[in-house]
Amino acid sequence: MKKVLLEAKNISKIYDLDTKNPFTAMKDISLTVYEGDFICVMGPSGSGKSTLINNISTIDIPTKGQVYIDGNEINSMSEKEIGNFRFQKLGFIFQNYSLLQSLTIYENIAAPLSLQKNKTPDMKKKVEDMAKLLNISKLLDKFPDECSGGEKQRAAICRALVTDPKLIIADEPTGNLDSKNSHELLQILRKMNQEQSKTIVMVTHDPQIASYSSKLIYITDGKIVKELEKNNMSQKEYFYEIINITSKDAQMLFTD
Repeated sequence: MKKVLLEAKNISKIYDLDTKNPFTAMKDISLTVYEGDFICVMGPSGSGKSTLINNISTIDIPTKGQVYIDGNEINSMSEKEIGNFRFQKLGFIFQNYSLLQSLTIYENIAAPLSLQKNKTPDMKKKVEDMAKLLNISKLLDKFPDECSGGEKQRAAICRALVTDPKLIIADEPTGNLDSKNSHELLQILRKMNQEQSKTIVMVTHDPQIASYSSKLIYITDGKIVKELEKNNMSQKEYFYEIINITSKDAQMLFTD
């Protein structure tokens, strides 16, 4: 039986709560993520998908409801405790890479290990092993501005994974990549999920990107309106099912 890694219970996010016009970005969402899941969150612009990902990954705290990660209740933690927890348990991949331009690729990847209280004695080996896995060993002495977009995103993945996080959060990870690099990146993520049981929650607006996941969560108006599991479907069949969900949602925009 798979272990629950992340659980959100009836979470809502309300902005401008103390004003005359509070805005509910997310309403009463419950979600369970098991170890080894590869979940994709989709939805139209303004649907609340970014709000959801932020509130289940400690970047933000829900107005109502509880979030548990690896058995820890996030809502009850102080800001300092949340920061330490995020650093130890989570890995983040963003579309803009967020690499430090003044550091080499090696130094960027090693940064999370360097900041740990208990310094990792085999830090060099961990960085080199991760770089080898992502096929960027030859780039370790280069600076980010000497690398292509695909290479920088691979380095960002290395940095996210070098601490062996419990949960990987990928927010539009292919947003700045061309189709070739996007495909290669998603193949890497899927391989890590399948061969190393890495748990991934990814946000995208692209059905083709979503088809690399094993489960889809579709959000509209701050609510989960559809969930789809890949199960035994081929990637092509899964892709068409995702297209069907997104096209039906789009058609509703033109319904009187």
